[in-house]
Amino acid sequence: MQKSYRHLADRSWLFRTVGWGHDALVWKQIISALRMTGYDHVISIEHEDALASVDEGLESAVAFLSRIVLHDPPVEPWWT
Repeated sequence: MQKSYRHLADRSWLFRTVGWGHDALVWKQIISALRMTGYDHVISIEHEDALASVDEGLESAVAFLSRIVLHDPPVEPWWT
């Protein structure tokens, strides 16, 4: 039987805002893996955290990711 999303304390897991579930290291590893495969485009934020309002959850996720995402294009190793 599935627990209702309305009874947060009774659930075994919750959706969390980006940065409130996994820490910065995990997100840095994700961004690095994306870059190593050649992806350097849009990152979409899906916000379903019932502990945060729509605005606060989105603003928090954007602020968190803005410190994690690399903005300049990757370069060729200049030290080789």
